[in-house]
Amino acid sequence: MLLVSACLIGVNCKYNGKNNLNKKVMKLCSEETLIPVCPEQLGGCPTPRVPSEIADGDGADVLDGKSRVMNKNGEDVTEYFIKGAQEVLKIAKTMGIKKAILKARSPSCGFGSIYDGTFSGKTKRGNGVTSEILVRNGVSVLTEEDILTKEDI
Repeated sequence: MLLVSACLIGVNCKYNGKNNLNKKVMKLCSEETLIPVCPEQLGGCPTPRVPSEIADGDGADVLDGKSRVMNKNGEDVTEYFIKGAQEVLKIAKTMGIKKAILKARSPSCGFGSIYDGTFSGKTKRGNGVTSEILVRNGVSVLTEEDILTKEDI
């Protein structure tokens, strides 16, 4: 079983009410059991919602209380992102899931690279809040961009 960002399999849960359907991830549906999650929705964010990014840090800094998640209107939405990450972790632990395929660059799901907090489309090194909490708890994380074949997971 794998956790997967719900937007990657066509669920309209993205901030703009759309999805990020990915053919490579969809192909895995016939080969693996995928458990779709949207940390932002699980944390209480509505869909659609104002886009958010991590200001001055990354998911590790957010979890350690050193940074905040802010939406484009300047509102602090950190509590929703932390709650959503905790809910995804509960699902992983309950189901014994050790691997996840999450949406690249997202302030929740990004792994290795996330948007830089300026809403300019630029990125910085770091993990999103959910990716970070999963890694801290022994779950291996990939993004949809890391997957070329089934052997990559």
